Amino acid sequence: MPDPTLLLASASPRRRELLAQIGIHPVVIPSDAVELHDPNLTARELCLINAYRKAKTVASQYPDHSVLAADTLVYLGTKLYGKPCNQSEAVRMLTELAGRTHLVVTGVCLILERELREKLFAETTLVTFHSLTQPQIEDYLSKINPLDKAGAYAIQDHGEMIVERIEGSYSNVVGLPLEQFQHVWNDWQKPV
Repeated sequence: MPDPTLLLASASPRRRELLAQIGIHPVVIPSDAVELHDPNLTARELCLINAYRKAKTVASQYPDHSVLAADTLVYLGTKLYGKPCNQSEAVRMLTELAGRTHLVVTGVCLILERELREKLFAETTLVTFHSLTQPQIEDYLSKINPLDKAGAYAIQDHGEMIVERIEGSYSNVVGLPLEQFQHVWNDWQKPV
């Protein structure tokens, strides 16, 4: 049963599933905020700004509810990998990430508008891909829909085919750093 004390400003089924793992069943109200893409900002800055914009859009409509939003990006060096526009861009992304270690950053924002409360944080996880051939990449992509996933992959869906190892939070790579969020949420619910 949904918990009206938390609104999730995301249509991501992965984030709902992650929250359910820690006993939280938010009401889903997807944000219509447009995500920024600015090459002058770091992945951490972009994720935090986009998470804030998503949460703020929903919080302004529901000021008496806590609103959670998150934004995840993949980056290698200084190159950011958002969601691919098409299958060929997904192939290009995985080809570039193959055999290398990249970072996954998720920005998270909690807002309770009526009380003027805001909490922002970000988590980073290192992900190393196996060296992959073109047929291996195409086989992997035939098993998932890469178009709604940063970096064109989902670690939780056949991730063993492409991921050699991770260092840090697994749930962060899925789309929400559960360990850190749970601490923040526990503090958030304490009387101010």
